[in-house]
Amino acid sequence: MEGAVSSVQRKKIHPHKFALWIAIASIVMMFAGLTSAYIVRQAQGNWKTYSLPNTFWISTVVILMSSGTMMMAVKAFKQRYMPRYRMLMIVTLILGSLFALLQYIGFGQLNDSNIHLNGNPSESFLFIIAGLHLLHIAGGIIALLIVFYRASRTKVKIYNATGLEIAATYWHFMDALWIYLFVFFLANQ
Repeated sequence: MEGAVSSVQRKKIHPHKFALWIAIASIVMMFAGLTSAYIVRQAQGNWKTYSLPNTFWISTVVILMSSGTMMMAVKAFKQRYMPRYRMLMIVTLILGSLFALLQYIGFGQLNDSNIHLNGNPSESFLFIIAGLHLLHIAGGIIALLIVFYRASRTKVKIYNATGLEIAATYWHFMDALWIYLFVFFLANQ
């Protein structure tokens, strides 16, 4: 009987992880709706084509690297290699911030190329979709900072990996979402 109860308890998902999956499902639906609207609006004509700036390519490499360092940070945390964990989290935060900076620079380059938020509908879709992703990245950076701070406090040591796993899942999701959006924009230029 005890074995059956403990087996049921092991299969339960942590409430915070469940909330994260609900949030991820909501975000997926939002971006699916936006990219669907992009395709529908494109089919109606009056659609301007453009090239994505090279900084978007670089930022894509940067966010992929940050996902790799995040994965290594989770592994280091679970193995209690705290100095390595802290170093990898700092690298992940730097790469995440660099991604945001490169996206901002990319938006500036688009603006210099006469592609504006209030221009042709194709331009507006690009700025809104990529800008919304950037806002979600900012949320991810804040979540990583909180998790890093909690694990780095000297007075109270928390070795529960749940918060870190939630932040890591969100971060990997943001990475995958950007890859989807980037490929979508490339395919629909």
